[in-house]
Amino acid sequence: MAKWTPKHEAPEPLEGPVVATITGGTILWFVLFLAQLPFYGWFEDHDHVWWVWTCLAGAGLGLIGIWYVRKRDAAIKRDAATKQAGASAA
Repeated sequence: MAKWTPKHEAPEPLEGPVVATITGGTILWFVLFLAQLPFYGWFEDHDHVWWVWTCLAGAGLGLIGIWYVRKRDAAIKRDAATKQAGASAA
């Protein structure tokens, strides 16, 4: 079996509105949780209660994700400012 070697370099990661994307997803998970609450009895009767709790877990993990990407975004901006200050001082 031959060892696989890449034929080209990997592309640079795409950067975009990460904080807004994660925030929107978190809001969507929470809205889905709230929308399913009135039908909790139906979900319980059909053994689909996990759908409700999956939406709540998605919202909770989304809060952690928002915290993480905001810290990451701030660190990227701090690094860029440090590099700019170092380049202007030199």
